[in-house]
Amino acid sequence: MTTSTAPQHTDVIYPDLEGRRVLVTGGAAGLGLAIAEAFARQRCRLALLDIDRDELGRALKAMPGDTVGHCGSVADADAVAAAFARMDDAFGGVDIVVNNAGIAMNVPTLELSLQDWQKALDVNLTGVFLCCQAAGRRMVAQRSGVIINLSSMYGVVAAPERLAYCATKSAVAMMTKELAIEWAAHGLRVNALAPGYVRTALVEHLVEAQRLDERALAARTPLGRLGTVEEIADLAVFLASDKARYITGQVVGIDGGWTAYGYI
Repeated sequence: MTTSTAPQHTDVIYPDLEGRRVLVTGGAAGLGLAIAEAFARQRCRLALLDIDRDELGRALKAMPGDTVGHCGSVADADAVAAAFARMDDAFGGVDIVVNNAGIAMNVPTLELSLQDWQKALDVNLTGVFLCCQAAGRRMVAQRSGVIINLSSMYGVVAAPERLAYCATKSAVAMMTKELAIEWAAHGLRVNALAPGYVRTALVEHLVEAQRLDERALAARTPLGRLGTVEEIADLAVFLASDKARYITGQVVGIDGGWTAYGYI
């Protein structure tokens, strides 16, 4: 496997997305912000739900003027309800939800505390459930809508010392499939993304702190590099568009070939 560089990014415009009402959780920074910005370039109306008040404030200042936000955790049912109520007030409802908020939990299983196990469940799984349910209630009533959940390649294949993360992300993949078949008759589509290692500010920090070996990760990836946030965002936008109107119940890998590669 050889190292390669990411191709230059260009936006594809999907006219059907213009004016759509989009909620992105964890949307104030990192991958979530990149996804929100990608939908903004499609001229969507945006709502951001994020637990970090300062980052949310900065994100809202940088986004189009009709973007709204709510500060809170996806694991808090009241915060989720308030975020959707904010969308109801601002836009009259919701068309697309991207459940991006999540946390890592890399620790040997014998050292994994019950508190940390529960935190991973609350954010990575219960948070997705709460947002899917709140979205579903609105979308079923209007007989249309798209939900995109963020699973992970580690929701498809296992990795050591990531029990809570792998368990919750695999559960998100199954939740996606279940909701897709349950709500298809009501005009909803539900899919998941399963990213591999993506170059984010957090990953760059871990590389600088020598907690991640970027060269080793790139060498293990058939395409020879980490992904970019723009590539993940592009896939989210495509799956939300009418170009993907016959795609539902899928966990779409975007990992540079990581999960396909079984040769030692």
